[in-house]
Amino acid sequence: MNRTITFNELRRIKDSLPPGSMHRIADELSLSVETVRNFFGGHNFKDGKSVGIHLEPGPDGGLVMLDDTTVLDKAIAILKEQQNA
Repeated sequence: MNRTITFNELRRIKDSLPPGSMHRIADELSLSVETVRNFFGGHNFKDGKSVGIHLEPGPDGGLVMLDDTTVLDKAIAILKEQQNA
């Protein structure tokens, strides 16, 4: 599923995640931790893979077009768990 959000919104979601979330997402989706970090704007392509995000310059950090929202969906689910705890 494709989705477009601002880069700053993507970073706010990442920064709101509780400690250990990058590892949890990686484990649950069978990805490397670096690949998950790359999804949120990291650039370690030696140890992680590209994750189908495309950046367009613009206001609020620019736009991020996501080819696959699985990592984002998992992050949002973790944030909802945290709110309900």
